[in-house]
Amino acid sequence: MMLSFFDQFMSPTYLGIPLITLALVLPWILFPTPTARWLNNRLLTLQSWFISRFTNQLLLPMSPAGHKWALLFASLMLFLISLNMLGLLPYTFTPTTQLSLNMGLAVPLWLATVIIGMRYQPTASLGHLLPEGTPVPLIPVLIIIETISLFIRPLALGVRLTANLTAGHLLIQLIATAAFVLLPLMPTVAILTTTLLFLLTLLEVAVAMIQAYVFVLLLSLYLQENV
Repeated sequence: MMLSFFDQFMSPTYLGIPLITLALVLPWILFPTPTARWLNNRLLTLQSWFISRFTNQLLLPMSPAGHKWALLFASLMLFLISLNMLGLLPYTFTPTTQLSLNMGLAVPLWLATVIIGMRYQPTASLGHLLPEGTPVPLIPVLIIIETISLFIRPLALGVRLTANLTAGHLLIQLIATAAFVLLPLMPTVAILTTTLLFLLTLLEVAVAMIQAYVFVLLLSLYLQENV
């Protein structure tokens, strides 16, 4: 039976129960738990170094008021990287290819940054809607354009993550199918296609990490405008 290439993005169910919840909870089990010992193993040391470097780079240009978000940003970064990387394994499901999940992450976090700005510094937050030195006839048009761009931000966050991961998975499946079909007909071409598939898989590993970083980085930039 021929299956559609998009069947891999369908949320799996068992006895009518969606298994996306299991896919979201499973990554947290894989992380090593810190201990009270003075010396940790290599995996814990690497994890601690990565989190400290990431939070330092992300929060360095931000005011101290935004440092409260360090735990949230670090947790979200590890969560997205885990989901994206686990989705590259065979016979797995990638929850971050679902636009509903990505929008569920993007909209509340974006809205939180906007509410913080409106609460603590409303003048500066509203000032972003009108650049300094704008000619008077262009003021209404620019305010409308900036307002639209403000509300498009969460949509861009969710769509960017979904589109990049979906495109990568489709390319991998297309090239893998081509290599499987060409193997009995043209073995040399099949070997070259398999080599291309291996290189594309390495690229997808990089994309999985980069897209998680870009998602959190853009959220930090939105927060930086409002604190």
